[in-house]
Amino acid sequence: MYQKEFLDFGTTSYTEKTRAVVKVQDGCDRFCSYCIIPYARGHVRSRKIESIVEEVKAIAEEGIKEVVITGIHVASYGKDFKEDIGLIDLLEEINKIEGIKRIRLSSIEPTIITEEFLARLTKLEKICDHFHLSLQSGCDETLKRMNRRYTAEEFKECTELLKKAYPNVALTTDIIVGFPGETDEEFEKTYQFLKDINFYMMHIFKYSPRKGTKAAVMANQIDGKLKEERSRRLIELSRKNEIEHNERYIGKEVEVLFEEREGDYIKGHTTNYMVVKVPYKEIENTIEKVKVEKEENLELVGNV
Repeated sequence: MYQKEFLDFGTTSYTEKTRAVVKVQDGCDRFCSYCIIPYARGHVRSRKIESIVEEVKAIAEEGIKEVVITGIHVASYGKDFKEDIGLIDLLEEINKIEGIKRIRLSSIEPTIITEEFLARLTKLEKICDHFHLSLQSGCDETLKRMNRRYTAEEFKECTELLKKAYPNVALTTDIIVGFPGETDEEFEKTYQFLKDINFYMMHIFKYSPRKGTKAAVMANQIDGKLKEERSRRLIELSRKNEIEHNERYIGKEVEVLFEEREGDYIKGHTTNYMVVKVPYKEIENTIEKVKVEKEENLELVGNV
């Protein structure tokens, strides 16, 4: 295990046997009405590209094949530099590093997805075709109260750009249910929007007030039972989407980075984030082609 502490970020980057999580920035300037992070973590602070490249090279020397680029608000990377440097510049440098086979992005702001950004991103062969776009709500009225700086239609345009750029793309997201003032009509708008986008997977959170945020003192806080019901409906939709997405790969061949043993199987992920397992072989930390045979409990099962 490779482990290094970066005192300027007050964090530690941990690298496991097959995947490294590399934090490239801290802080956030977005001030969403439900979030305490900008108050607790301060303004955006980005690590220098040279520092990150040095770390990723060391990670590659350890035999790690995949790096996950993460931070508090990754899309803001470089905004605090005097130079005109952004996330895409960093990714281009990481893509050059020998030994790294996959670059996966953690949660990113949807508004970073533009035709210009994708024109450069799609030239990077190591970028994983899995994008986690933080949505929170599919209703414009709710998004406005959340102080999310996009509309549902603008978010949808970002997803359409990604689907066009990456034919097998998997889109995942975060959703908050029961945000203050969320009416039945607003929730239904979100539900229909999520069906329309057809996310591969959705992480559903019931709104919970955070002291010191604007949302915590908003009127029309939502009853717990109603939050639970709305959460249940979205979790069911997410599970349905995931199964249907996985089933499209039955009979096809996929490339899997194998990560860990689980009983009589060894399992790992495709570039687009599907979990795949095969009868156990000593293939940990290798990328293998797998013929998919079936879908089982939100995982794909096949043979090398």
